[in-house]
Amino acid sequence: MRGVKVLVQRVGRAAVAIGGETVSAIGPGALVLLGVERGDSAELAGWYARRLAAMKLFPADGVLWARTLAEVGGAVLVVSQFTLAARTRKGRRPSFDPAAPPEVAVPLCAAFVEALRGEGLRVEEGRFGAMMQVELVNDGPVTFLLDGPGGREDPP
Repeated sequence: MRGVKVLVQRVGRAAVAIGGETVSAIGPGALVLLGVERGDSAELAGWYARRLAAMKLFPADGVLWARTLAEVGGAVLVVSQFTLAARTRKGRRPSFDPAAPPEVAVPLCAAFVEALRGEGLRVEEGRFGAMMQVELVNDGPVTFLLDGPGGREDPP
């Protein structure tokens, strides 16, 4: 298992449109592009949600990384993105073999969202499997690919 891919962008605002209609939008907070791979678990998705909720992503009082999403009243827009699971090492076309099938990915995306809500965050979502237009204003710009649990201090 390589692990869930969680790409976080600090945003001034972000929105998802489908067919020209806005279906989700947030003001300041974080846009999360979420890629689920075969072998991932709800436990791991929950670990990433708790990790994101605890991260100091926002400045305060001259300190660059001082406040969490909750501390600034930020929201989260979660967009499932299976292309994050792509392998691009060989050939000219990406391989999506590592991506979890929808019957696995949908419940894991839902587990991630529910875990974020359990941390007290306001969460909006894209629509799984839909062709979405994602608009964002990256604040900073600040973008992180979250590292997965790897040591004794980070058990999922």
